[in-house]
Amino acid sequence: MKQRRVILIALPSLVLFLLFFFYILFNTRVKSLLLASSNNHSITLTKTPHTETKFSILIGILTRPDNYDRRHFLRLVYGIQASSIAEIDVKFVFCNLTKPEQRVLIALEILRFNDIIILDCIENMNNGKTYAYFSSLPHILPRHYDYVMKADDDVFIRLEPLSLSLQPLPWQDLYYGFVIPCNSMNPFADYMSGMGFLLSWDLVEWIGKSEIPENNTVGPEDKMVGKWLKMGNKAKNRFSNKPAMYDYPGTNGRCSHELIPETVAVHRLKRWDQWLNVLEFFNVTKQLNNSKLYHV
Repeated sequence: MKQRRVILIALPSLVLFLLFFFYILFNTRVKSLLLASSNNHSITLTKTPHTETKFSILIGILTRPDNYDRRHFLRLVYGIQASSIAEIDVKFVFCNLTKPEQRVLIALEILRFNDIIILDCIENMNNGKTYAYFSSLPHILPRHYDYVMKADDDVFIRLEPLSLSLQPLPWQDLYYGFVIPCNSMNPFADYMSGMGFLLSWDLVEWIGKSEIPENNTVGPEDKMVGKWLKMGNKAKNRFSNKPAMYDYPGTNGRCSHELIPETVAVHRLKRWDQWLNVLEFFNVTKQLNNSKLYHV
């Protein structure tokens, strides 16, 4: 009887020991598998990579108040696009209004679309408008963006390829675009073409504070931006996105080439037939569903 009681007492201890032993063995095995999988790049044990974080872009299209038709057209072009990895806002930028009808019609646009920025300047191309744009943003925007782009109103920008091209790039001290001269692939060769260049937010803030841009506002606007950054020893991170950015075929020598699927931006779309060719090439209306309401 005494021997049987000893066995009964010993059984729970043995069970606990076996459970503890198998727990240690199993836990060690799982950790080994996780580490092995991590070494084979099949399981990531680190936190979410920086490149998977959603970022923000402001695209400011510099245009003129009277270009009503162009703005409405571009609203269609950009309104049907989206990016899976970036939050992108597109706004139209011009200087002070000068005509009574502008104050009425543009007020209607603002009420309806809320996509207009009116700078405190006299309308111009190469006499400080681009400086007014960048330097004003930190003071007038209700938020900051990771990147700010300046674009012409005769360029077609594909928002998803743009954001994908930015994804692996730095968020600081970045100068992005199409480097001049046209045949150069070196982003430090000179400046980025005014068709559409992008700056990281820290450079936008620097433009608003530094005396270098403030004292150098007259001249070709894209060339002046490159000059500011060079004089200020800024933009150590540069990226020229060739051949994905270019001028429309046959419009500007070596800056032009045929339309390609990997396009980010096509510039010098001065005529409607050029716009039509570009929109058809990239099949921008492919989202259109069949309906009894229309025949397209």
